[in-house]
Amino acid sequence: MDLNLKGKIVVVSGSAGKEGSIGETIINRLADEGAIPALVDRNSRGFGYAEALQNRGIDSLFVQTDVTDPVAMEKAVAEIVTKYGRIDAVINNVGVNDGAGLDATYEGFMDSLKLNVVSYFLLVKFALPYLKESKGNILNIGSKVALTGQGGTSGYAAAKGGVLGLTREWAVDLIQFGIRSNAIIIAECYTPAYEDWIKTVPDGETVLKKINKSIPFESRMTKTEEIADVALFIISSRSSHTTGQFVFVDGGYVHLDRALISDVN
Repeated sequence: MDLNLKGKIVVVSGSAGKEGSIGETIINRLADEGAIPALVDRNSRGFGYAEALQNRGIDSLFVQTDVTDPVAMEKAVAEIVTKYGRIDAVINNVGVNDGAGLDATYEGFMDSLKLNVVSYFLLVKFALPYLKESKGNILNIGSKVALTGQGGTSGYAAAKGGVLGLTREWAVDLIQFGIRSNAIIIAECYTPAYEDWIKTVPDGETVLKKINKSIPFESRMTKTEEIADVALFIISSRSSHTTGQFVFVDGGYVHLDRALISDVN
């Protein structure tokens, strides 16, 4: 199916994670469709990703910035618009489950909110004039923690709850401009960061097996490619009447009957 994304300027925050991360997978899937990813992240890894995309014939740009700083984010969006003249879609993909729980300091809690939800607000705020011109759309990457809780991560849970609230609020606010706003909700996805965490857990292989068994569909984690494919469909014109929606790419983790879960031996 042609998603009609060729030549579209798609700004992706949190796009310089390790190879195989959700953001890195999304930008490469965008390139596969002929879209032009504009990468926004604080990690210098993004320069290499943009160069790799350019070597594929995709006129990509990486802007290294602090996504929690309003002045820096305004400059980042201005740099993207200076190069391309427009923005067709925004994918907010920043997310760090930083363990800022009830024992965190006020500053630690606020830092978690700034990274995991305020950064979403900033990118959309500064991209909005250009999304109005293009009648573009917004996709927020969310987490099941907003709905299920997890324990020990108040900042991240509050932020991801806020992401879902903003998704619906923006869908209402922006209908008048023909701008859609949606969210993908992820449960358990085996990213490089997840793998790094498993390595720190005592008897990590047993823990990983238990987690896989907790996912009803195929008893496995979601692949980053599966998230990216849904993301591209949602931002495309093939999803032109979808707004204000939370799309769960989670193998049934959040909604399906727990009786479906296999026993862990």
